[in-house]
This record gives sequence, structure tokens and C-alpha cells, in this order.
Amino acid sequence: MKFLLVGTNAKYIHSNPAIYSLYAYAREKHGRSVEIAEFTINQRPDDILAQLYEKKPDAIGFSCYIWNWNIISEILKNISKVLPDTDIWMGGPQVSFDAQQILTQFPEVTGIMIGEGEVTFCELLEQYENHQKDFASVAGLCLRSGYTPLRAVTDLSSLPFLYENTEPFQNRILYYESSRGCPYRCSYCLSSIDKTVRLRDIELVKKELDFFLTSGVRQVKFVDRTFNCIHEHAMAIWQYLYEHDNGVTNFHFEISADIINDEEITLLKKLRPGQVQLEIGVQSVNEKTLEAINRRMDLTRLAYVVSKIRENRNIHQHLDLIAGLPYEDYGSFQKSFDAVYAMKPDQLQLGFLKVLRGAPISLQTEEFGIAYTSQPPYEVLYTKWLSYGDVIRLKKVEEMVEQYYNSCQFVHTLSLLEKAFESPFAMFESLAGFYEEKGYFTNSPARSYRYDVLLEFADKYDSGNREIYVELLTFDLYLRENMKSRPAFCKPLTDAAYRDFRHAFYREEEKSRKYLSNLCRYDARQLSGMTHLEPFVYPVWDAHMLQQICKEDVKTKKEQVLKEHVTGGYILFDYSVRDSLSNEAAIQLLDKDVKYDG
Repeated sequence: MKFLLVGTNAKYIHSNPAIYSLYAYAREKHGRSVEIAEFTINQRPDDILAQLYEKKPDAIGFSCYIWNWNIISEILKNISKVLPDTDIWMGGPQVSFDAQQILTQFPEVTGIMIGEGEVTFCELLEQYENHQKDFASVAGLCLRSGYTPLRAVTDLSSLPFLYENTEPFQNRILYYESSRGCPYRCSYCLSSIDKTVRLRDIELVKKELDFFLTSGVRQVKFVDRTFNCIHEHAMAIWQYLYEHDNGVTNFHFEISADIINDEEITLLKKLRPGQVQLEIGVQSVNEKTLEAINRRMDLTRLAYVVSKIRENRNIHQHLDLIAGLPYEDYGSFQKSFDAVYAMKPDQLQLGFLKVLRGAPISLQTEEFGIAYTSQPPYEVLYTKWLSYGDVIRLKKVEEMVEQYYNSCQFVHTLSLLEKAFESPFAMFESLAGFYEEKGYFTNSPARSYRYDVLLEFADKYDSGNREIYVELLTFDLYLRENMKSRPAFCKPLTDAAYRDFRHAFYREEEKSRKYLSNLCRYDARQLSGMTHLEPFVYPVWDAHMLQQICKEDVKTKKEQVLKEHVTGGYILFDYSVRDSLSNEAAIQLLDKDVKYDG
């Protein structure tokens, strides 16, 4: 008997921990053999159907989520035609909360597994292997005859580890679960339904962390809904990672920042730069909104924790906002955006409310005037407070935030440019309007050309500082890439003084190794190819001084400030040393007046 578990992921780098958990439980607890097939939503439904057909399974189980439901629906329309004797099962959050309606919609489906599936799946396999197919005797199912009894929650420590080896997951993210359930009641989230937090035995967790550390995997994402809701559990795991760091593996945690205490902050500050990244859901700073969605959060404490963690520059912090929540209009969302932007996250995700089946807010759509798309991802179209036109405007702002803030390619330029606007949100809103005016949303500029676009935008809104923006964009560009083809907006490096300084510097560095001791094996020619030397008039490396200079509106005053406070100089970009969070090259400031013999 062949049972095939199918995962259809959003991207190739993802994997499906749900089907691997079913597979591992069936293998370890009952010695049953199950096959796994993984695809992505970017594949053609016909190609997936053909591969499923070639496997000739007796039964198929589809893992269903909002991101893959459209493609699974397409496959379901045809799979029983080509595999008429194959039973079709489904499970996952997309089908667990409206199961009877889905069975009506898809008559070819045998049944649906509701909620946690490990034990249910094993009992289902027993029915097949015993040739009984008495599915009504298995708890946790929705059949055409109705629901079978609810299944009790699973002891998390009884579940086997998902991974036998890392070979099937090369260049992919591995997912891990040390707890299930969430103590919070956020109305937009399915985790609010499972109110009992269950922890995996900490000794088991440590043993399994060793597998990731010994294997040297690049990234492990904890899928715990609020990882730090139990202080002792979070501390034990972070302490273990601190003591057993392999110098390579990154661990991702979704946390509630306002409940982080000072002991946890102290420990987090000890971690290797890039060892851990934190995803923090803020969602809104509107207190009435937070109350309406049953979200309890100390915003002052949250801002404090984010600030304290940021001090050490060793942990990537990803902060989230959700547009379309109750009582949040366009102006209120702007305030939420600016408040979170002020926390200086490494990434700021501007998301939109998704009205998930089973989430409490799905029962309040009439009360809040929420309209949302009929197909996944069931995203908000408008509310009582936010019009569809406002949603469209915010979508464009979101794209600007993704391209110019979350890309981390324009950090120093944006730091100055935002001062020309009432607020950071106003800057991104104006940038979206600029894109609309120029037709860039239709013909999106290439990544390298976005520097030119931002300079054009800065010219429009802060025209008196063009020379500074040219240098800032040049600085941002070379921090990320050792460009061999120099962009047009950069000042040309053709004058004899630059050529002579550059030639003499690398010849001297070949002898003295004063600045590039980490590259001691290379000669002057090689050093010049592995690094970059750029002259600057303005102190692009000093945001505070730049802002002082830009306050001077008259050119002569600006020149006087430069004469009094700025020496200028060369920046040496070393691409062999990079910041573990920003990926920026290491830089050193060289005095332009130093003479090298060469």
C-alpha cells in the first residue's frame, strides 16, 4: 500500500514540516513506509499532476495552506480522472475549519484530517493496511458522513525528530518546533484557537539542536508561534545555542518583544553576530485597534527592548505591521508606521490583514465592515476605516519600503533623505507618487538603476543637496558591491591625482599591510581588484555631521562648514570582511593628504 504525502511550498528554499512530521511519526511509532513529494507553487499544475500520476499511489494526502490552495484546487479537479482508484485526503489550516463545505466543493476528496495529524494519520494508515477502511472509527476526521470525534492534543515530546539527515534539504531552510499553542488571543491569528502551550522536553530539544549544529546547516526557523512565552524555555535554548555555537548556523525566532526581560536581553547580547534573528509582530500602535483584536502589548517596553537589542548590532530584528485592522484608518496607520520605523528595525514588513478561515476575526467582518478577496490569501480590500483606494496607496508604499528600505541597499542615503519630509512614511508615500508619475510601477527599474531613480527623486524634494546625495548613493553602492562598471551617476575617477594616490596606496600596502593585513597573500594588483578606493568630499560615513551641513541653505555657508569641520578623504572598501547583519563591506577612512612613495 503506497500513501503519498504532498507538500506544495511557496518557494524552493522552503520545506513542509507538517508532512515530514507525519512521515517521521508513521516511520518511528509504527514502522510504516510513507513517501513524500514536494513541489512549489511556481510549477505548472499539469507538471505536478503528471508526477503524481507516475508515482501511482493508493492514497494521497495534500498539505493545504493559503499560499498553495489555488494550485491544489486546480490539481484536485483532474487527479481523480487520471487516478480514479486513488483515495484523496487533505489536512492543514486551509481545510480544517470549513471541512464540510470543502468536501461538497470537491466530491473526489475522501476526507479531511482536522488539526494535529500525527496520530490521526497513523490510525488512517492502519485502516488501509488492514484493508478495512473503517474511517469513521478514526478520531480527528471530517468525512462525507460527518465529523468523527475530536482528537486530544498530542504530547509534543512523543513526536520523533523530523530529520534523518540534511541531504534532501541542501540550500533550503529547515524548520523546527519546540512548542505548540499560544497564550495570546489575537483575533486575526489561527494560533489563538490553540490556547494551551505545550513544550517539547528541553533535553530532546538540545539533542536535536545538536543535529543542526553538527550538520552545519545555514538556517533553522523555529515555527513556535510565540517562542519566548515561557521564559525558562526560551532561556534554556538561547543559552544552549550560545554555549554550542558552530559559527555558521542562523536561528530564527518569532517572539513577543514586550515580555523579554533584562536577563534575556543580557544573554541575547552575548550571541555571535548573525547567530539569531528575531521576528517581532507589532501590527499597530493604535491602542483601540490592539484592544479590538485582543492583543495585549506594552508598546513602551517593546520599543525599549528593540532598542537595547539593537545596541549590540549582533541580532537582525524584523518588525511587522498589519494594514486593515479595526479602527486603523490611513492616518492611524501612518502613525503606526512612523513609530515602528523609529525603532530602526533591520526589516520592516508592511503586511495586509488576511481573514483566515477559523480565525476569530472572520466572525467579525460585518461588525468591522471588512471586505476581503474571495480566493486565498483572503486579503483585506477595505474596512469601515480604510477604503479600497487607501489599500491601493498602501500597497504602493509597501513596494517602496521593500525596494528601498528592506533591501538594505540605500541605508545611508535614506537616513538623510527622510529629513526632507514630515515623516518617514511621507517620504515613502512621496516616492510611491514619484514612481506613479514616472510610470515605474509598470516598468519597474532594474536594481542598479534604482540608484539613479532615488537621485532623481532627491533632486525633486531636496535639490540643494545634490552633490551630497551623489556621494551618499556612491557610498551605499560600494558598501554592497565592488562594481567593475561604474554607474553614470557616480563622479568620474579619471583625474591624475586619484590615479596617482590609488597606485601609490596599493604599492605601499603591498609592503606595509597597514590596512589590509587580512589579505597578506595578495600583491598590489590583486589587492586593488579585491577592494575599492573612493574619494569623498563630504563625510558620508557620519550621518550627524551630514545633517548639520545640510541645514546650511546657502552654498557659501556650506563651503565654510566643510572647510571648518570636514577634512574629506578616501574610503577603502574591503569586501573580504562584511558585516554579518547588513552584509556591508568593512571600511577604513584614509587621509587624502597622506603622501605615498609608491
